[in-house]
Amino acid sequence: MPALRLGSIAPDFEAETTQGPIKFHDWIGSSWAVLFSHPADFTPVCTTELGEVARKKPEFEKRGVKVIGLSANALDSHDKWIKDIDDFGTKTSGSTHVDFPIIADPERKVATLYDMLDAVDPTNVDSKGIPFTVRTVFVIDPKKIIRLTLSYPAQTGRDFDEILRVIDSLQAGDKYRITTPVNWHKGDDVIVHPGVSNEEAKTLFPGFKTVLPYLRLTEDPSVKA
Repeated sequence: MPALRLGSIAPDFEAETTQGPIKFHDWIGSSWAVLFSHPADFTPVCTTELGEVARKKPEFEKRGVKVIGLSANALDSHDKWIKDIDDFGTKTSGSTHVDFPIIADPERKVATLYDMLDAVDPTNVDSKGIPFTVRTVFVIDPKKIIRLTLSYPAQTGRDFDEILRVIDSLQAGDKYRITTPVNWHKGDDVIVHPGVSNEEAKTLFPGFKTVLPYLRLTEDPSVKA
């Protein structure tokens, strides 16, 4: 199976989730989507991550992004685990309610399709010796194109603020013909896309600054919109 790369079409699949059966492309619809995998239910790092995504779900919704998790366990396990996630979130950051779907993938069908399986940590396996998933993230746009991939080891929780930051950059770049510099956050200056001529830039980005012949900065147009 060829590797999934940035620009690849996200593979479609059918799966059972905690919110019913889905066909992935139909579930995404005209939205952006984040698909993120976890090694197993009832594990400490995974529990903190799901609680954080539940807390940040309104931030994803503001950006028109649907979120969906995946863990290599069955639905009945997911349903029980959600109670722990909500309990953890309530104890640590206020009321928490997991109201996004979690894919049941005990046979690793989706994990294999998306190359999420751990090939490094020999301890990250189930009782049958089958590898669990690592902490993979796919950001997928409304055309079902993969725009971001991240893979974290099982021992390290992800930074979902960073995932939101990248989504802000992707969406601004798609709309305004800009790119974003190192450590950028929404509202910071952005870079005029190299494909925009100086003459075009005078119209599109009045007052832009030429720092180097190939590096031009301008105010973030997504904030002024």
